[in-house]
Amino acid sequence: MVGLSIGEKHFIQGGIAQDIRTDGRKRLTYRPISVETGVIPQANGSARVRMGATDVIASVKAELGKPTPLQPDKGKVAIYVDCSPVAAPMFERRGGEELATELSVALQKCLLGGKSGAGAGIDLSSLMVIEGKICWDLYIDCLVISSDGNLLDTLGAAIKAALSNTGVPKVHVAMGPSGDEQPEVDISDEEFLQFDTTGVPVIVTLTKIGRHYIVDATSEEESQMSSAVSISVNRHGHICGLTKRGGSGLDPSVILDMVSVAKHVSEQLINKLDSEIAAAEAYEVES
Repeated sequence: MVGLSIGEKHFIQGGIAQDIRTDGRKRLTYRPISVETGVIPQANGSARVRMGATDVIASVKAELGKPTPLQPDKGKVAIYVDCSPVAAPMFERRGGEELATELSVALQKCLLGGKSGAGAGIDLSSLMVIEGKICWDLYIDCLVISSDGNLLDTLGAAIKAALSNTGVPKVHVAMGPSGDEQPEVDISDEEFLQFDTTGVPVIVTLTKIGRHYIVDATSEEESQMSSAVSISVNRHGHICGLTKRGGSGLDPSVILDMVSVAKHVSEQLINKLDSEIAAAEAYEVES
């Protein structure tokens, strides 16, 4: 936890009440965002995203697998988070493992919808090769390099950027004469299908401090929060997932207001992220 004096706590809370945060931002303004893509050559796709001093990497590995009997027409996605011990003292030993698990679960909720896959921000049906027999499994690994607040949103942005950088090899399938046996699969080394990320949402965490909530909270600001609600929103303004942390309960009317604010804020975040990803992809092609 961040150790603050009583004076510093009052300064943070008073500033937020007046819509002036300690770094000069307004309540609903993000820190500078930067994106690099293709940072891990051996992955199918990867990206590094920085929001202020929070710095994370996401990589995507695609492997052929078999769909589950419950979802024979969908591929599978698994998300794992690892918190580097050098990122923050609290990440050493058990603290890092617990936070990594918490972040992994929150990312699954925000990006993959419910257990049925309904509301998933990642289109799992696009990962199907042959229904009931072969699909693509995506393994998304995230690493927290440096932490200064708002980890979940930064990780969500890195996953979106990594998926936009992901090329899945084209698969040529030869079925046997009866169609019952396992089909022969030929994976192309040269042809790749670009992963469609238009439906992948961004995550907007609204952190409640005093009577107000803010976006992109720093570690100092997070130490003063009563609760935080993370809402994933796609470019059409649809809510793909919602998760809450912090002990303080929230009235349903407050949640509805938060959803409304998150929808508004998500537009500027998606536009900023899209332009940063496009610039990063163009730079990667040039170099």
